[in-house]
Amino acid sequence: MWLTRPDPAPRAPRRLGRARAIAVCAALVLAGPAAGESLGAPIALLTLNGFDPVSYFLEGGPVAGTGRFELTWGGRVWRFASNANREVFRDDPTVYAPRLGGYDAAGILNGRLVDADPLVFAVIGNRLYLFRDAGRRARFLADPGLAGRAEAAWPGLRDQPDAAPTTPR
Repeated sequence: MWLTRPDPAPRAPRRLGRARAIAVCAALVLAGPAAGESLGAPIALLTLNGFDPVSYFLEGGPVAGTGRFELTWGGRVWRFASNANREVFRDDPTVYAPRLGGYDAAGILNGRLVDADPLVFAVIGNRLYLFRDAGRRARFLADPGLAGRAEAAWPGLRDQPDAAPTTPR
């Protein structure tokens, strides 16, 4: 009795079929929607990298929020550490949302939209300001009048083409 290897020919069509299926799926994913097709609901961005905006005003500073306590406001998703914080924010979000669209306050003074680090912050005049680094934060803490100057400059920057939506980040 001769032992023979199975003929590889029957497997070739199956492999070719898988390759075609993968190619078709990849083409569909890369192609996106056809002209006139709806893209569906816009994706809401997670604000403050998921930190609870109310917690910035509480002893202990910012804490991470959880997906269990989320709220959408201003086209963005806000996370909270507790239901109580979510409710407080819901009742008056402009009090707790970062000022200047969540951009670096020092950058606003320089006429630029600069991303900020949500862990580098200051509460000045009961308002939350974010900064890119500790040096910029120290400058604002040394001269609280800078916050007012940044607020005055903000309307001219908020509508720049490369600006994010005008709701706080």
